[in-house]
Amino acid sequence: MASISLLGPVMFDLRGHTLNGEEKELLLHPATGGVILFTRNYEAPEQITGLIASLRALRPALLISVDHEGGRVQRFRPGFTRLPPAARYAQCLAQGELLPTLEIAGWLMAAELRSVGVDFSFAPVLDVDCGISEIIGDRSFSRDPVQVGAYALAFAQGMRRAGMAAVGKHFPGHGAVALDSHLTLPEDPRSYAEIAGKDLLSFKTLIAENLEGVMPAHVVYRAMDDKPAGFSRRWIEDVLRGELGFNGAVFSDDLSMEGAAFAGGYDERAHLAIEAGCDMVLVCNQPDATGWVLEALEKLNWKARQARLTAMRGRFPTDRSALLKSAQWREAAETLNRLNEQVAA
Repeated sequence: MASISLLGPVMFDLRGHTLNGEEKELLLHPATGGVILFTRNYEAPEQITGLIASLRALRPALLISVDHEGGRVQRFRPGFTRLPPAARYAQCLAQGELLPTLEIAGWLMAAELRSVGVDFSFAPVLDVDCGISEIIGDRSFSRDPVQVGAYALAFAQGMRRAGMAAVGKHFPGHGAVALDSHLTLPEDPRSYAEIAGKDLLSFKTLIAENLEGVMPAHVVYRAMDDKPAGFSRRWIEDVLRGELGFNGAVFSDDLSMEGAAFAGGYDERAHLAIEAGCDMVLVCNQPDATGWVLEALEKLNWKARQARLTAMRGRFPTDRSALLKSAQWREAAETLNRLNEQVAA
């Protein structure tokens, strides 16, 4: 059995504000590598700090993550600064203020999460808004792919300044399909040339600046493969790693989404994602499936993935009380609060 000091290839969620007995057993499984937190796990900063401490007491090497982009997708709210939707920065700010404010927002998001013990957020969104996808919509920074890259890079640079790695999603781009991959398996009919000339530009921008993580989309791009991107060696190995030169960690999107159901049972979904090139698979909102995936991947040799996954670990641990007393935090929070007022006006 592999040592629990290694990061296994499975990240899963929890049911509530504290750990139950079954979850403690799952955390000690050798294939466990991370936990993703949701709003149901959050009550207050002190509570989430305690929950994360209890996770690390059982599994010190564990990666702790959350979806905390801003707008509709911000899991922790009371006690955390509200972040506007990505699209609102360009809509509300003058050009000279835009990139500095995005960098401040990335720093603030990451610093607050690091202060409670979270390693990384699945952010920024690199999808280009094509005016088609409601599930993406204002989660995208822009309809211009060059702007998406520039704005997301500024946000990611702020995250890094606070000690947090960035995860670009949803590769190669979810913005051109109307259907929601949580509910079905969307298909994007465009040619590779069309996708490469638009959607891939933002990924290229951040990869050139050493992007640490990528999450592929549960979308089929049939011109390239009949499998969704997160289950496709052609997309992950040939395009992402080969053509774009990405050397970081690849995280599957949630295996419980309908966009993953084409692969069969959870063990089959997990194996296919790993075989395609994912370093870690996510199992969310299906606690009964977690054990199946852990057992399915227990004998996998994941030592080669350790360096990429370890790079996702948070740096610069910050005491929350010290952070909230700092002039840097106060000025950043005031900047975001003013922006939120403009968004609400």
